[in-house]
Amino acid sequence: MTNAELSERVNLSASACHRRVQRLEAEGYIRDYVALLDARRLGRPTTVFVEITLSGQADEVLDAFEREVRKIPDVLECHLMAGSADYLLKVVAEDTEDFARIHRAYLARLPGVAQMQSSFALRTVFKTTALPI
Repeated sequence: MTNAELSERVNLSASACHRRVQRLEAEGYIRDYVALLDARRLGRPTTVFVEITLSGQADEVLDAFEREVRKIPDVLECHLMAGSADYLLKVVAEDTEDFARIHRAYLARLPGVAQMQSSFALRTVFKTTALPI
């Protein structure tokens, strides 16, 4: 939204609102501005969650895995987990055949992987980037 719309919504003058937004940016509360793209319209409607268990927990193993997984363009998110899997990846693909390609070309070659389990999302019930503030 524009600064004018925001200032009206929060009952501040436009200049005061602008100063507060600038302060939030400077202090790191507002990190980035992004355009949210429609994966379906871009031909990537398939979301796959991949649980990965590594062969060990040594820093070298974790570092090597994290360094290489960052290079995979189809991986949108990578989370170090507590629980049964070490990492959870969010992958986008055109379809199951495309995911098979991603798996063969990238995921199966990641260092230190002992086990991998993939789950295909059937439908996104809701999705947001808004934090509950």
